[in-house]
Formats: sequence, structure tokens, C-alpha cells
Amino acid sequence: MREDASARRDGEARPLAGAPWLVAPESRRVLAALTAAGRPARFVGGCVRDSLRDPEADPHDLDLATAEPPERVMALLEAAGIRTVPTGLAHGTVTALAGPRSFEITTLRRDVETFGRHARVAYTDDFAEDAARRDFTINAMSADPEGRLFDYFGGREDLHAGRVRFVGRARDRIREDYLRILRFFRFFARFGRPPPDAEALEACAAEAAGLDRLSGERIREELLRLLTAPGAVASLRLMAETGVLARILPWPVDTETLARLMVLVPDADPILRLAALLRRAEPGEAGAVRLAERLRLSNRQRERLRLLLTAPLPDFRETETTHRARAWRLGREAYLDLLALAAALRDVPRETFAAVRGAVAAFVPPPFPLRGRDLLALGLSPGPAVGRLLRDLERRWVESDFRLSREALLALARRRIGG
Repeated sequence: MREDASARRDGEARPLAGAPWLVAPESRRVLAALTAAGRPARFVGGCVRDSLRDPEADPHDLDLATAEPPERVMALLEAAGIRTVPTGLAHGTVTALAGPRSFEITTLRRDVETFGRHARVAYTDDFAEDAARRDFTINAMSADPEGRLFDYFGGREDLHAGRVRFVGRARDRIREDYLRILRFFRFFARFGRPPPDAEALEACAAEAAGLDRLSGERIREELLRLLTAPGAVASLRLMAETGVLARILPWPVDTETLARLMVLVPDADPILRLAALLRRAEPGEAGAVRLAERLRLSNRQRERLRLLLTAPLPDFRETETTHRARAWRLGREAYLDLLALAAALRDVPRETFAAVRGAVAAFVPPPFPLRGRDLLALGLSPGPAVGRLLRDLERRWVESDFRLSREALLALARRRIGG
């Protein structure tokens, strides 16, 4: 494949010469090892793309492409004293660990035959052929050790225009891996500006049924990453319009609540954002469990999503004492999540939300001062009565806004036992 005019022009410039990750000692050491036998290596993908937007960007996980085969890559790195991990030898990928940085190094490839997610490839020494395998133009750029940029498909122009565009024919790229549909919307949420690329959008809609073939893990990874992007709401609306969202989420989504949540709590994590998107659909316990299983969430994520989708929501008219009591029972962080969700759903004024949230955030849940052994020491016989009395004393302690002291609780216990 011949480089186009923009690729030749960019290759003569050095827009990334001062990029922090390029000049870092670890990067220079890895580059020196890879090129020791005279074959070239370039940085590819996200580090190149992100530094063109922000010259100060300094990712610690970096991707490199080289003409050296993977076994030779390992030998060159190990000869330089750099630790290697054979993370994907079958796909031509080796990981190098140098200082705080991780380098995923992949041998240049060209497609011989593609079928779904998998492809039969051959190694090549042509960077342009390798770039043609990538998903989007903004991810197909590369930079050599001097910071020269190589852009075969107009990715730099697309990046500055906020245009997310597939390399080559959109439907061809999608049929190679249907996850690229979700990746399109994730990258649009992060880098895109309206209007979206018409060919890409049409292809995503036409090929949406292919999402049914994907594992829950792959869908989860893309969905949660999309939800944290600044343009998540606009991208999710496009997904709904094209029928893509219905393929991965089983209920109608509520982008208005998500938009309000992102204003109220800009750093809301993806599980809270997912709950904001779905809470109004009232999926219930069974629905929440099914969704968690579909997305293969971790146990912690699963329980958190279940709580956020099913627990009663706070009422901002309640007293601070009531809010503190619920925060103690549920856990402060869980209750703060529910407050944010309630405020977004009900369009609570920001000042009201901030006041209640601040009061709960400042609350340090105290430990209940009694244990079962304290009641046994007062003469109560072992058995279910111990638990019942302990729960009743705990309830009264919470209702007192945690003011009842240990001595006062013991006095109440003595009266109950003696009575």
C-alpha cells in the first residue's frame, strides 16, 4: 500500500518530538532495544492520538509496532535487560515492562482472510498495511522515534474535526469484529462532534444484530468506558436511535436523568451512571440480577447495581437525622449514591442536593457500642433473645441520632432483662 500525500507530509514533520512518553528514559530504552538490529519501530494508537490533542498527555501504557517477529522481539528486549511477558504470541504481541511503563509490542500484520472477530494474518514490514487493519482513522496513526507522524487515512484531520470514521468501508470493518459498533459510539462520546459520520452510523445500524454474538465481558468493557466519556449522553441517544442500545440493554433508557447526574456529580463512576440510565425502568430485583449476569459484572459491581436499581430513594424533605440513620444502615458511600440518583431522577435543585450531600458526606458512621457478650454479662441467657434485644437497642440508638451512650444503652438493657 502506498502512503498518501498527507502521510508523506506528516512523516516529514515532527509534531510529537517533545511528547513526554516519547522522550521518557523507559521509552528510549525499549526503542533502542527494538531497533538494535536495524529494523524500525513506531508508537501507534492511543498515545499518538491523545498527544495530538494534548501535548502534555503522558500515558504509561503504550503501544508499539515493529517489523520484528514476536520471538525476535523477546530476544532483543531480554538482551537489553528488559522484562518481557508473552501476552499474545499467537497474535504477534509481547508486553515489555520498563520502570513504571508498560509497552505492548505487536509485529506488523496484514490480513490474509477475515471471518468475524478472528482473522488469518501474515506478518509484514509495511506500516501502511498494518494501519489498514485498524478500526478508525484516529487510531491508525503512528510516530517514529524522532516524533515524526505517519497518517495514512487522514486521522489527524478527523481528530481535529471531531470526526470518528472507520478505516476503509465501515461495514467491512464491523464485520471483522462486531465490537467495533460499540467502539464507534465510545470513541464518538470521547472525541466526536456532531454530526456523526453518516457511513459509520448507517453501518452500525445495519449490522447491529451482530452484537448478539459478543460476550458479556466485551460488552461490559465498552459500555462502562463509554459511560465515563464526556459525550456519553449524546452518544447513547444515537445508539438508541440506531437500535444498537436495545441490543445490549433490555429496557428503555433515561438519558435525561443521566445528563442531570453528570451535572450534579461530574465524577460519578460508570455503575452509578448505568443506574441513572435504567432506574426509571424499574427492573426489579430479578431484572437487576439478569443484567448483572449478562454484563458479567464483578460481585461488588453486581451488588451495587442491584442496590441502586431497587433500594428506596431518599426524600430530600427528610431531616438530617433521618439521612444519617439511613447512611448508617446502608453505608455512607451507598447512601451518597442513592442521594445522587434521587436528585437526578427528581430534578432536585443543585443547592438542595449539595446541602444534603455535604451533611451526609461529613457524617462519620460510629460503631454500635454494644455486643452480644455485653448482654450475656448482664445475665441474659444465650439464644434468640440476645439478637432481638440487641437489634431493639440498636434501633433506639440510631433513632437518638447516635447520642445514646454505652452506659445509657446498658441501663436500658438491664431494665428489659430485669423486667
